[in-house]
Amino acid sequence: MTLNRKSFLKQIGAGLAGIGLGGQLKAAAPKPKAGVMLPDWNEKAPQAYWGAVRKAYEFKPELSYFNTGGLGPCSARVREYTERMAAEMESIVETGHGRLGVARETAAEFMGCQANEVSFVRNTTEGTGIIAGGLQLERGDEVIFESHAHPGGSFPWLLQAQQKGIAVRLFEPDTESATGNVKRIEALMTARTKIVQVSHVTAPTGVLLPVKQIAALCRKRGIWFHVDGAQTAGMLPIDFAAMDCDSYATSGHKWLGAPRETGLLLVKFGRQDLVVPPLAGAYTGEVESLPGPLEYTPSAGRYEYGTRDIAKIEGLVEAMRWLDVIGLDRIERHGRALVAQLRAGLADVPDLEILTPQSNELSAAMLSFRSARLGYSELFGVLWNKHQMRCRPVSEQGLDAVRVSCHVFNSAAEIDRLTAAIKLELASV
Repeated sequence: MTLNRKSFLKQIGAGLAGIGLGGQLKAAAPKPKAGVMLPDWNEKAPQAYWGAVRKAYEFKPELSYFNTGGLGPCSARVREYTERMAAEMESIVETGHGRLGVARETAAEFMGCQANEVSFVRNTTEGTGIIAGGLQLERGDEVIFESHAHPGGSFPWLLQAQQKGIAVRLFEPDTESATGNVKRIEALMTARTKIVQVSHVTAPTGVLLPVKQIAALCRKRGIWFHVDGAQTAGMLPIDFAAMDCDSYATSGHKWLGAPRETGLLLVKFGRQDLVVPPLAGAYTGEVESLPGPLEYTPSAGRYEYGTRDIAKIEGLVEAMRWLDVIGLDRIERHGRALVAQLRAGLADVPDLEILTPQSNELSAAMLSFRSARLGYSELFGVLWNKHQMRCRPVSEQGLDAVRVSCHVFNSAAEIDRLTAAIKLELASV
């Protein structure tokens, strides 16, 4: 019995072409929806450009949405494309797995990596779980990550601690110095340290960590370096090759504005044999005949298995194309400018503390703050219920804060309204 999946796909593709359906599986990306074409960029008057970007999103116009770090909306273009891909594949009763090759190449170009380093996963949690479960750790081995890690970044390692007896060591993010974060990690390293993981940007407080410097430290020590990129892919330009980490996981449903249950795991080519797939099935590899052996796919595609929702993966790739149209450098500058505006507006508010560092070296498009006058739950609630401003409550590590994420559909006028609302509510208590 031949279980060679590549040969099977080639046969299927030839059969579809023979009955006139092959072309439908290679449909070109659609043109953007009428009415959301972007004007030429004008540095002196950017409002028209960002106003046109906002029209591409269909959440309620009265809603000021500042929680992209939790859940980012799809643009109409991405949503419609995903739905059309699902309908096309349903119409011919096909999985669409033959489209993965082109999707992988597009994702690789967007992320600054090779196509053979891309694995499509459901979210950052799944990607990190593959790394945690796939590295061959033993009792007493150590993993280092920051105390502000999201549950999706910490729980996979806590599971390994319970199952295998590895040791978890935490560092508190340094909000004053990028080099300080490197030194804090280095101070925790021992001969048993096997893994270092950091959030590229920490979820609770928006601290941008110096991944290139940490990668250099880990490379010198022979330690695997994994980056939780849930908060940066789509917020900042990503160059996986230049970052020089061993692996990087991100979600589509945040800053990328892709369908839910989409994500990427990038694993450096040449290092993939060190991560055994925790689950295996079709697309993990090939078996010439049962009972084996199983030969892994010679790429990060080995971490994929079974039937996939290709329409959503297509939606993820279309979201990348949409952000490329806007321009990732422009997106980064826009997010940083809005955060700077909010920071300046809150600077003179009594009893308000901003937790996110001010330096561009240590921060990007998120800002967290807290007030002695209102707890995080009350402040979040009044902004949402009274002003229709959706932020994110921060309860982790007793931080008692509210987080604001600024993305492509947010505007300077919204930041002014948010600032006024915060001042109003804190002055009333």
